[in-house]
Amino acid sequence: MALHISKLHYRNLVLGADTPVLLRNGKKVRGINFDNAATTPPLISVLEEISNFAPYYSSIHRGAGYKAKISSQKYEEARETVLNFVGADPKKDIVIFVKNATEAINKVAYRLTQIDKDKNIILSTAMEHHSNDLPWRDKYQVEYIEVDECGRLLFADYLEKLERYKGKVKLVTVTGASNVTGYINPVHKIAETAHKYGARILVDGSQLIPHRPFEMKSWLSAKHIDFVVFSAHKMYAPFGIGVLIGPRELFEQGNPDLTGGGTVRAVTHDLVVWNDPPSKDEAGTPNLFGVIALAAAIKTLKSIGMNNIDKHEQALVRQLIKGLKNLSGIEMYCTDEQERVGIVPFNVKGIHHGVLAEILAGEAGISVRSGCFCAHPYVTKLLKVTPEKIQRIIASPQEPKPGVVRVSFGFYNEHAEVDRLLEILAEVTKKKRHYLKLYNCV
Repeated sequence: MALHISKLHYRNLVLGADTPVLLRNGKKVRGINFDNAATTPPLISVLEEISNFAPYYSSIHRGAGYKAKISSQKYEEARETVLNFVGADPKKDIVIFVKNATEAINKVAYRLTQIDKDKNIILSTAMEHHSNDLPWRDKYQVEYIEVDECGRLLFADYLEKLERYKGKVKLVTVTGASNVTGYINPVHKIAETAHKYGARILVDGSQLIPHRPFEMKSWLSAKHIDFVVFSAHKMYAPFGIGVLIGPRELFEQGNPDLTGGGTVRAVTHDLVVWNDPPSKDEAGTPNLFGVIALAAAIKTLKSIGMNNIDKHEQALVRQLIKGLKNLSGIEMYCTDEQERVGIVPFNVKGIHHGVLAEILAGEAGISVRSGCFCAHPYVTKLLKVTPEKIQRIIASPQEPKPGVVRVSFGFYNEHAEVDRLLEILAEVTKKKRHYLKLYNCV
């Protein structure tokens, strides 16, 4: 149950939110971090949990010592914390700890090659991060569900492709929320339809799960999500851990992608007997500190309340979009009413996205990200970049790359920070030539 921590105290939960940063003129100001979709700062509770646990750190499993038992207990309790956080079924779903969501997707892509071999179609979407695109390409026939000119998933195209490849679709793999536009996909509706056609579904929850409530739903429901992946570094828990949640019965089948210590029950020079999952898929000494950090972050997020986080970040999005619409020279990309997480992409006409990001950092201490955000096909479609121009850019690496500036919020960001962003953007758009000259662009 959420403790409903006051918004006034949100900022105090994060380390480094008030850290001074250096401006181009040599002065220091309180930094503003609007780059949370890439990586979030650590929660103080996470670092405290790491510090408190560190004296008991030991190798997990099979150790008879007191510290080994404590470490093993913490590690396994973290699985329960993760399952509970996303509404998974502890009797049917398992948590496999990995480095990040990218490794999790690669693990599923490898494992599914050994199962349902008569099905070789993967339905992905035109809005995916490269991590939910590239792992499938060398193993399956990948078909992409189209998006409209605003970057929204075309459900009619999804249905058409399911019908076209009826009986051959192994998996539908889709982002829960775009890391470019923030658009939220109707994953449970997508799941229900996929299951009607005998396909499984994987949801990349990297941009969704840290920002709003999410539930995998019961296996008795047609809307159940088969696989969920996400990364701790996007939910205020550094130390390099990620999560793969999927059906236990599937991971009981086939061989693991990584083999070695911890993955086996018995080995001879002629025989290997694999361990039961999830140990079967967690080769080597695990990242215990990463797991401890993730569990601590989840507890803090739940204490705030995921609905409270969502409401606060949505208010920041509305404020920013309204403010951008009132500025001249701003290029925005479909600010419709579709649900989104706290992500807003835009450009300033006449200023390259990379230069604008440098100006915001150098003049106001505001951190944003610019470029294509490991989603090149999606961004180039959003920007209406022609295939001919893409080929020219590939052939000439010196040519300016297309892209956008991305503002992405965390729960600790404040309305006053959005005001500051809008102030500096208003100044830049009015004195565009001055700033271009200042940053050696004219």
